[in-house]
Amino acid sequence: MEISGTAAIVTGAASGLGAATAALLSTKGATVYGLDLANSIDRAGDSAPAGVAMIPTDVTSDSDVTAAVDQVAGGDKPLRIVVNCAGVGWAGRILSKQGPHDLELFRTVITVNLLGTFNVMRLAAQAIADTTPVDEFGQRGVIVNTASVAAFEGQIGQIAYSASKGGVHGMTVPAARDLAQFGIRVNTIAPGIVDTPMLAGVSEDFRKSLSSGVPFPRRLARPDEFAQLAGMIVEHDYLNGETVRMDGALRMAPR
Repeated sequence: MEISGTAAIVTGAASGLGAATAALLSTKGATVYGLDLANSIDRAGDSAPAGVAMIPTDVTSDSDVTAAVDQVAGGDKPLRIVVNCAGVGWAGRILSKQGPHDLELFRTVITVNLLGTFNVMRLAAQAIADTTPVDEFGQRGVIVNTASVAAFEGQIGQIAYSASKGGVHGMTVPAARDLAQFGIRVNTIAPGIVDTPMLAGVSEDFRKSLSSGVPFPRRLARPDEFAQLAGMIVEHDYLNGETVRMDGALRMAPR
């Protein structure tokens, strides 16, 4: 599917994977709308991706996402691309010296990462389904969600994060099947360790230790590589119902 001349929604677009993806889609000719929390947009300031219309949005809110999708669908370009990057990654063990895992922390991670992804997907799918097909096969658009290698090899302390990302992976095939009748493809990217602002505070020694576990190339992934893969998935019309690992052949150890 051609990216140029379409409207695109990217969640978590104020920084990291979302910012890189929003920037790439914009350079390829899409009219891009970045959804993120108001404080994240404010914190990004001038570092937010250029040429992207930022819309303060809580992806877990029905009313927020409905309003954002309506704004995008009401523009002069058809909504055909959605990339869900919004997410959180707090750690905690089921049992620790402090006692059982905090239930609200678990609930929050699941709500943002899994329910938030589903919420944007369901509401954006309706808007995409209302557009005119772009080819003789009835294609209307594509949704790309973000899981993690933790969906498959969660480490100690990643119980909430792994459950949420495993859920995103688990939605991929049924979502692709549900939306096939509307000409909407659904795929998921499962990145390994990406050098995003979440790692900005770690030491260089710790960064090297993370890189050393990656078979090849022995380094952290870059947000622009995630964006490149998302763009490729959008443009590859026969890629559907697939979770693609982007991890340099990394298989996470227990810790």
